[in-house]
Amino acid sequence: MTKKERYFKIKELLDAEYSEAECTLDYTKPHELLISTILAAQCTDARVNIVTKTLYNKYRTVEDFANANYDELCNDIKSTGFFRNKAKNIIECCRKLIDEFGGEVPDTLEELVTLAGVGRKTAGVVLGDVFDKPSLVIDTHAKRLAKRMGFTKNTDPYRVELDLAKIVPVKDRSVFCHQLVYHGRAVCDSRKPLCEKCVLNEYCLKNIK
Repeated sequence: MTKKERYFKIKELLDAEYSEAECTLDYTKPHELLISTILAAQCTDARVNIVTKTLYNKYRTVEDFANANYDELCNDIKSTGFFRNKAKNIIECCRKLIDEFGGEVPDTLEELVTLAGVGRKTAGVVLGDVFDKPSLVIDTHAKRLAKRMGFTKNTDPYRVELDLAKIVPVKDRSVFCHQLVYHGRAVCDSRKPLCEKCVLNEYCLKNIK
């Protein structure tokens, strides 16, 4: 069985198991998802959602974040970790949105990655979930599961992305990555995977001869 053939078998099982998989960050506006994804670095989505429930009532617009007091913003996002760097990036990011993009979140990878605190992963989340441009988002779950499925031997996120791009159809990319997050959290743990409960066990690399 080729990698592509195995992918379609796996995707069918994931569709049955996680038919409603979606981004687990709460947002109502494009800039909110952008900021939430910046905050999610080295932090759980659940913690980010707790913080942003208050944050997005206090800072309602891109302009509000661009004009935020740095020390105050640090305090507002402190529990997400690395808050000093995140606060700096959020303010710089929103200032650039105003100065160069008319206060709107851009809809291309090339433009998004020019923003402070935004790498390919953050850009991919925004492209897929805000602009309906399916993208591969290589977080810790996607990287781990892609390797266990035998889709990649790489550990560098960009190389993993390139390997998956050869296998995963464009239309599936965002949903597939969301499904990997769901499955990674529920079953395919990094240290103690629940293999006996895994619907993908047959297609796991350890079982592929």
